[in-house]
Amino acid sequence: MVVKKSPIQSILLDDNIGKISILEVPDKPGIASTLFSLLAAADIQIQMIVQNVNRQNVNDISFIVDADTMENAVATAQKFAFEVNAQKVVYDKSIAKLSVIGSGLVTSTAVIATFFEALSEIGVNIQMISTSEVMVSCIIDKAQSKEAIKYVYKKFEGKPGR
Repeated sequence: MVVKKSPIQSILLDDNIGKISILEVPDKPGIASTLFSLLAAADIQIQMIVQNVNRQNVNDISFIVDADTMENAVATAQKFAFEVNAQKVVYDKSIAKLSVIGSGLVTSTAVIATFFEALSEIGVNIQMISTSEVMVSCIIDKAQSKEAIKYVYKKFEGKPGR
């Protein structure tokens, strides 16, 4: 009998974060550089970035920061939005980041599908998704995060790495 080893090494939850979205940012070269240079100058570390689909020459840019830098990050984002004539800045402190970590996850669509299926089965909406070679992270509602991590563990049989 062949026992197949799961690529999952750990499942992590971070509920000490906040999401900031800048809506209708002009779509032109240098915009992202300007925004993230301002955030870097303010010593704000970014955990995840998503730029949404271009429509009528504008984009939405969302990013995740540590909760303790949220106030400064929002102020910096608002300054940027004003300078580039973006529509507005919205933010949310009631989120959490749930991540599945393991080697070769990007080539294991079954693991990714199982992760998303687990969240769906308990009615958790995914607000943002980020992937890398070794990690898939979802931004979800903080109120559902404890139940979500327990259910994801259960879905993967509670034995990460096996």
